[in-house]
Amino acid sequence: MSAASPPGFRVGPARIAPGRFFLIAGPDTAESRDVVLRVAEALAREALRLDLPVVFKASYRKANRSAADAYTGPGLEAGLRLLAEARAETGLPLLSDVHGPEEVPAAAEVLDVLQIPAFLSRQTDLLTAAARTGRAVNVKKGQFLAPDDMRLVAEKVTGAGNRKLILTERGTVFGFHDLVVDMRGFASMAELGFPIAFDASHAVQRPSGDGRRSGGDRRLIPSLARAALAAGADGLFLETHPDPERALCDGTSQLPLADLPRLLDELVALAELKAGWGGG
Repeated sequence: MSAASPPGFRVGPARIAPGRFFLIAGPDTAESRDVVLRVAEALAREALRLDLPVVFKASYRKANRSAADAYTGPGLEAGLRLLAEARAETGLPLLSDVHGPEEVPAAAEVLDVLQIPAFLSRQTDLLTAAARTGRAVNVKKGQFLAPDDMRLVAEKVTGAGNRKLILTERGTVFGFHDLVVDMRGFASMAELGFPIAFDASHAVQRPSGDGRRSGGDRRLIPSLARAALAAGADGLFLETHPDPERALCDGTSQLPLADLPRLLDELVALAELKAGWGGG
């Protein structure tokens, strides 16, 4: 894999490619029909307003939670039904996490992008099962992996015959209850020739930092998003909610939905400026 890899691919109506700004966004979980549709409709408006490739994300299940009694989502069947309704209402392509090969067939019937969670980014059986569906695959870089380790991850996906791949940076473990983002990693991963996204929500988390749940500081999302795009990320992964304080999961790291248009205006302007930098 190199810069000679295919320059991009379609995910529903959206084209995802290196060098072109794109957005993967939605609530952390498909917690209710109201939240899913409100956020999806807002994202569809932004996609139209900015002529922006947008993929709607919401997890039907969160397998990695701090505590046993934490909210994990509506589950596979109910969650996929909600996501399918969001696509029917807005036309946006869909993304959600898959956690094991047994989930992949049902998820691939509905989703346009199968996401491999960071903690599972080295799970060969899961990576190859997702790849063999022919759906696009988004792999979150494990918090324990160096950026150049993603070459081996990408080889597992492409070795299964699928080059529709996104690689997503989401921060690296730094001591206890904290993450840092090494901006050098975007250039390293970009050498593989696939679109690179930055997960601005999970990068501001403090894993298990609030005792029985993860904490976070959503105020840092805009500055980290701008820095990552300038450093070489192609697209942004972002969790957003109409009322993060009432979100059932990871509210401290979700951007208020009302703040999204301004941030996107800034990032689209930055992406246009970056296009003239000559490969920066």
